Amino acid sequence: MEYFRRDKTFYDNEYLLNNPAWDVEDSPWKAEHIIKMIERHSLTSNIKKVCEVGCGAGEILNQLHARMASDILFEGYEISSQAFSLCKQREKERLNYYCEDFIESSKFYDLVLCMDVIEHVEDYLGFLRKIRGKAEYKLFHIPLDITVVSTVRNSLLNARIKVGHLHYFTKATALACLIDTGYEIVDSCYTSGSIDLPSKSVKTWLARFPRKLLFELNKDIAVRFLSGFSLLVLAK
Repeated sequence: MEYFRRDKTFYDNEYLLNNPAWDVEDSPWKAEHIIKMIERHSLTSNIKKVCEVGCGAGEILNQLHARMASDILFEGYEISSQAFSLCKQREKERLNYYCEDFIESSKFYDLVLCMDVIEHVEDYLGFLRKIRGKAEYKLFHIPLDITVVSTVRNSLLNARIKVGHLHYFTKATALACLIDTGYEIVDSCYTSGSIDLPSKSVKTWLARFPRKLLFELNKDIAVRFLSGFSLLVLAK
């Protein structure tokens, strides 16, 4: 895929080494946020074809397939051969996966999901322009890596090494890049994986409490200062 700086070797080897479960454990949580956003804007009846770009192990679509209307078609695109092998295990009626470049597809969808993807794409602005015309609605989940703490601790490279992030965003820059590439922002909200999801270490478990307290007091300040939050954006 021309838009990705890291080729399939990275995703088949380094990513798998650092993330052996391919983040499948987070998929029900992400699916729940997707459904809430769809319902908040009364889009349920408008959506009959859903696609996920960079679908990883395919579990997000599998969760949506189980929880949304039985007449919706779900399709996922993934460039990693190892992730695709996990996708294929989840295929069933109305749930299909392709080890192909989504940009080359001529299909049109009601909703395209781009969950934790654009931070991996070298030419992410070109990528965003290319997928804008492939669906009526687009839903993005974007990690907010740039915070006061990550800057002071000089820890941004951790995301680059462990999960292949090439770009880092704040809420303002994430929304700006979508607007600059022609999107109309319908809605956005924070997601708090560092609070909602099980802690992977004692350190992250201890950090959950100040994160939760500050997030309840002032979400914007919490996200600017502390890591572990993302932005969910519905766009047209």
